[in-house]
Amino acid sequence: MRIIITGGAGFIGSHLAEACIARGATVTVIDDLSTGSCANIKNLQTLKRFRMLVASASDRVQSESS
Repeated sequence: MRIIITGGAGFIGSHLAEACIARGATVTVIDDLSTGSCANIKNLQTLKRFRMLVASASDRVQSESS
């Protein structure tokens, strides 16, 4: 299972990411770090099933096929 968590570097999002990884999911966290902190996810950053993107969920993404 793959999960995307917006606000994943915040208090609630980081705990949600931990719980999802503990259940076997691959987790991608998106956070613009305006209120969250990388310190909240420091313990997850070395895991293979964890990925962090510093961005906003409202950012425009350009497709790789374009």
